[in-house]
Amino acid sequence: MIALSCNNLYKSYGIDSILEDIQFTVNVQDKVGLIGVNGAGKTTLMKILMGIETKDEGDMFVGKDLVVGYLEQNTSLDISESIFDYCEAVFEDIYKLEHEMRELERLMATDHSEGVLNEYSHLQSEFDRLEGYSISSRIRGVLVGLGFEENEFQKSINLLSGGQKSRVGIARLLLRQPDILLLDEPTNHLDIAAINWLEGFLRDYPGTVIMISHDRYFLDQVATKIFEIEDGELTEYNGNYSQFIVQKKAFFEAELKRYENQKKEIDKQEALIRKYKGHGTEKLAKRAKSREKRLAHMEIIEQPRIFKAVFHMALKASEPSGKEVLKAEGLSKAYPGKNVFKDVSFEMYRGERIGLIGPNGVGKTTLFKILLGELTQDEGVFNFGHHVLPGYYDQEMNNLIMENTVISEIHDDHPSMSLTEVRNLLGAFLFHGEDVDKVVSKLSGGERGRLSLLKLMLSPSNLLFLDEPTNHLDLYSKETLEEALTNYDGTMITISHDRYFLNKLCTKIYEMTPDGIIVYWGNYDYYLQKLAEQKQLSNQPEEETTLTKTKQKELMRKEKEKQHENKKAKLAVKALEKQIELSENELHELEESLYLPEVYGDHVRAAEVQKKISELKEQIDRLYSELYELLEIL
Repeated sequence: MIALSCNNLYKSYGIDSILEDIQFTVNVQDKVGLIGVNGAGKTTLMKILMGIETKDEGDMFVGKDLVVGYLEQNTSLDISESIFDYCEAVFEDIYKLEHEMRELERLMATDHSEGVLNEYSHLQSEFDRLEGYSISSRIRGVLVGLGFEENEFQKSINLLSGGQKSRVGIARLLLRQPDILLLDEPTNHLDIAAINWLEGFLRDYPGTVIMISHDRYFLDQVATKIFEIEDGELTEYNGNYSQFIVQKKAFFEAELKRYENQKKEIDKQEALIRKYKGHGTEKLAKRAKSREKRLAHMEIIEQPRIFKAVFHMALKASEPSGKEVLKAEGLSKAYPGKNVFKDVSFEMYRGERIGLIGPNGVGKTTLFKILLGELTQDEGVFNFGHHVLPGYYDQEMNNLIMENTVISEIHDDHPSMSLTEVRNLLGAFLFHGEDVDKVVSKLSGGERGRLSLLKLMLSPSNLLFLDEPTNHLDLYSKETLEEALTNYDGTMITISHDRYFLNKLCTKIYEMTPDGIIVYWGNYDYYLQKLAEQKQLSNQPEEETTLTKTKQKELMRKEKEKQHENKKAKLAVKALEKQIELSENELHELEESLYLPEVYGDHVRAAEVQKKISELKEQIDRLYSELYELLEIL
């Protein structure tokens, strides 16, 4: 059943066309992720769907009797109502129904007529259908899920922070349960626990959801379709964000092949034209002219780019470091009246990509600054290995000089480069023309982020410390950064709340706690899997579920052993696969030889070949058995 559709929808502001010929259909229970670069028109489209903005042309259809609810990106609530009362107002009709029931109950004390009893029965059935008895528990469940404590429920909304007000807005909208939910960046002010709760809520939501989000992991967990707006046009992809990337790359490769084939054809035709003209005969001149006409009428395919308006980045270690990159033992840090962390110990080895996670305030950035010599630890020691050259991406971007122009920011650090070389580099990072003369202080957060990444790319480092590197980047810029880091031949440790980034890149997760670091030997999904396993094992009394340091070290030792076993198994799998391939090739050759006259005409030789075939088949069966056993381990 169709919930919502658009046909030939156009929108422009003055001479700037924002949306062109937008067409799509969304069915009931679809969960749609709406993506595109900043300024692509995502919020404009959502406001048109909601009726807040007008369209210039086109038709829009909303299913009969379907209610649409909208969450703006920035909610500004300035009311004195409490959080709970504001959410409770959603159920005004149900409370009115309950009030009518109470009135009838009083009437029934003296009036036992069938009409009164029937009316009460009808109201009771409707009240049960609307789950009137569970209103308070539903409100509590949503508020707690979105990160509010019970003692905050009676807080006045006008006393809340902007982020808290946004969460109240989400809570009220979810409690309304409209048939179609339009959500603009719903995860912006949520911590990971609240995002996890929202993902589960939206996955099970009985209605339709259209959501704008830069949180790719969130889109992976919730979306069943992706709508991409690019150059004013909307393209639909089935599946979640990761599936969208696969389809997008496949489409790009097909378009690239078309472009390259056409380019070869054009080069071939132009060479023939030159050849015909060079011979000087009238007949060949006519042929040249004919081919020129065909070329002139050819529809030229532009060179495709997988993501338009993204920067180009290549990271390379200045020189290889030693195998052991960094070792920290017993690091502790405290400020007056507050212990930040203690007993932080870990090791890093060349080529590792480590994600450092933990709650805000646990000291992740402080740890970085200690390791980079910007702060001193209270206790403990750390040492870098041989030939280790650290580079740092600071989320505050303090490495930028605000008074500099963009071009001087790079050229001052690299005076041996010509201005043309610097301009070319800046162009690759989307600083074109007059952009290079902008003052750094006037740049947007995304522009400063790109400039900081360029400085990092040019730095002589082989160990990268990255503090929230994806914070100011749009979806496609994040993809570019991830590809560069995936191909990076040095070592990396990153602080990030971007779960997709951690999942795609990291080979280890370090969970930082006030009492040290817990190591997980895998990516973010592996970390979640281990947390789920620990939760299943937590049927013991609560005081026994907290991991002691000894238990943590034992877990780390077991994880390391498992990782080592997995590595050995992977190498054995490769060796077996190669052996199977060679054996199967030999088997194929022997079977083919049975058709040769010199074999089938010689009974002795044919028998020998048959014997070898039987032995090879047994050998291949054994090899496959060993392979399956190893794959079970992995």
